[in-house]
Amino acid sequence: MNFVICLAALFFLMTVAYRGYSVILFAPLAALGAVLITDPSAVPPIFSGLFMEKLVGFLKLYFPVFLLGAVFGKLIEISGFARAIVSAVTGLLGTSRSIIAIVLVGAILTYGGVSLFVAVFAVYPFAAELFRQSDIPKRLIPGTIALGAFTFTMDTLPGTPQIQNIIPSTFFKTNAYAAPILGIIGSLFIFSVGIAYLEWRRRAAARHGEGYGTGHTNEPEAVEVARPIHPAVALLPLLIVGFGNKILLGVIASAYGAQASVALSPEMAAHPVTVDVKAVTAIWAVEGALILGILATLILGFRNIQGRFAEGSKAAVAGSLLAGMNTATEYGFGAVIAALPGFKTISDGLAAIPNPLVNEAITVNVLAGVTGSASGGLSIALAALSERFIQGAQAAGIPMEVLHRVASMASGGMDTLPHNGAVITLLAVTGLTHRQSYGDIFAITIIKTAAVFVVIAVYYLTGIV
Repeated sequence: MNFVICLAALFFLMTVAYRGYSVILFAPLAALGAVLITDPSAVPPIFSGLFMEKLVGFLKLYFPVFLLGAVFGKLIEISGFARAIVSAVTGLLGTSRSIIAIVLVGAILTYGGVSLFVAVFAVYPFAAELFRQSDIPKRLIPGTIALGAFTFTMDTLPGTPQIQNIIPSTFFKTNAYAAPILGIIGSLFIFSVGIAYLEWRRRAAARHGEGYGTGHTNEPEAVEVARPIHPAVALLPLLIVGFGNKILLGVIASAYGAQASVALSPEMAAHPVTVDVKAVTAIWAVEGALILGILATLILGFRNIQGRFAEGSKAAVAGSLLAGMNTATEYGFGAVIAALPGFKTISDGLAAIPNPLVNEAITVNVLAGVTGSASGGLSIALAALSERFIQGAQAAGIPMEVLHRVASMASGGMDTLPHNGAVITLLAVTGLTHRQSYGDIFAITIIKTAAVFVVIAVYYLTGIV
């Protein structure tokens, strides 16, 4: 019975998310509904002492990353930098390689720190134009954007500032560059197999005489900027974020050491503010790098940004609040589910998998798939089971860096099921439906899921990290 309660709560949240309802509203209802059935008297203390504590704790750590990432992405968009990058890549590769061009543009933006949600809005107008010129079916655009923005630059390529690559650092005391060689191998696998699949789909459509199509909705309109931007200038803020993140990791570690204790006044001396710096170094580094990227974009793109910054920043803040709260409520939901008696049955079942890396990969994949969120599923899994993963890895002599990379990659595997927020956003922006385009998104999901097991196999065969 306890096991069924857990599954029912998970299925309920998955269903309402699939139907388009807000998880901010329904995640606490699902969690507390399970508590109500288990022990009605426990509902108020569990809500205040567990659900809200975990929700606030998540926001305390990660909301600045959501906020700064959203602001940076919006500035990249309204400055014309995104358009300049798209034009440069497509000009270099030509319209005959439209699929590769759009994948690379999405990869450049998201690896540079732009939120994948922002990347969808930034890339789609140019994807539509390229696909129209090349007479490639519009229904392939979502899968193409998903490959560029939702996969290897989200959690696989070392150094990516996306939240899915930052969350494991808190639990494993690692950084965004964990297991760099394995990350590069995984990225190459995802990119090459994903491109091969999409090109196969394009050729199949061409053989059947299918082109871009007509009567589509949400066809983009060109938006002109006050002053064109050279692509080298447009790339600079993205490079600053990437290199700034790497440099700040070392700067912060040398400046603060393992722990920082601060007293701003004599009265605070008895109770100074103490921070475990080692646990938050990766987060501080990403935040600092994004601030540098924002400043660079403001300076370099000022003429195009002025007059748009107020409205653009409001939209960015609103988007970051929604994204952060969605993930934080799922984190609180996961904490409550993990506290239920039935969760031990699930945990014990997953623990039966003897290999620690395979165990971690399957656990994170399952929870990311159920919640429809890579960061949400990853947070749930690591909050509840990270100690078990660490103990298993230490017993097998596996470095924490490998645990980080496997957990991060697994989070972006089966997360993109139909109820995933990014998938719903992508289809809405492109004006397409699940029936038209989800099959290709799911194929990319399968490729991404397979990649984590390829990386595990490479590690065991070679021992490289």
